[in-house]
Amino acid sequence: MKHPKDKEAFLAGAKALLPLVPGVLPFGLVTGITASKQGFSTLETMGMTLLFFAGSAQLVALQLLRDGVLPLIILLTVLVINLRFMMYSASIAPHIHSLPKPLKWPLSYMLSDQAYALSIVKFTSTPSTSHLPYFFAGSALTMWLSWNVSVLLGAMLGTGIPESWSLDFAIPLAFLAILVPAIKTSPNLAAAAIGGLVAVLGIDAPYNLGMLLAAVSGISAGLVVESWQRHQLAKSQNGGNHE
Repeated sequence: MKHPKDKEAFLAGAKALLPLVPGVLPFGLVTGITASKQGFSTLETMGMTLLFFAGSAQLVALQLLRDGVLPLIILLTVLVINLRFMMYSASIAPHIHSLPKPLKWPLSYMLSDQAYALSIVKFTSTPSTSHLPYFFAGSALTMWLSWNVSVLLGAMLGTGIPESWSLDFAIPLAFLAILVPAIKTSPNLAAAAIGGLVAVLGIDAPYNLGMLLAAVSGISAGLVVESWQRHQLAKSQNGGNHE
């Protein structure tokens, strides 16, 4: 960060992520506790966490390991769950192309649902500048640190946290906290509604395919609504020209 405004954007990204930390903490605690209950040491848990850096995939992998599922099935399931990051990457890449390569590589590893959601809203609502990509860097690093610290706490506390705390309930709330602010247009709403509906209907689908189907359905619904809006706009403009 050679320019003062780079630092300002970085700190702004970190600050924007902080309100989401209370939702991340229970998610990480649950993941650390689950690993501890299955006999993983703190070192093994953190090694897995650093390798994955994908909370939902790590939690599902732990559950499948507990059920004795074949390693190949676990690997394929994790890959399916994480396919959304390909869409995130394609979406955010044009906005961070100005960053130096030594920074792009670690940031590609630190890409998360929270950092993506905050950054893409920022990128699409703010005039593009050379400093804006550092907003993503700040939010991504803050999320990475928050996640690893929360998993570490869960692994160290193990079964010391009573089940009556119902930490699992905080996991969907954490994702809702980043979803709701991003719904600003009709295509966004359609994508969220259809994707959510398909995810609920497909919750029992094998190998977590319901999640992939929900993502594809949501994106398709958003594109259909956006295409329809463009068609209506073009139709109205053509009608006005004829007059």
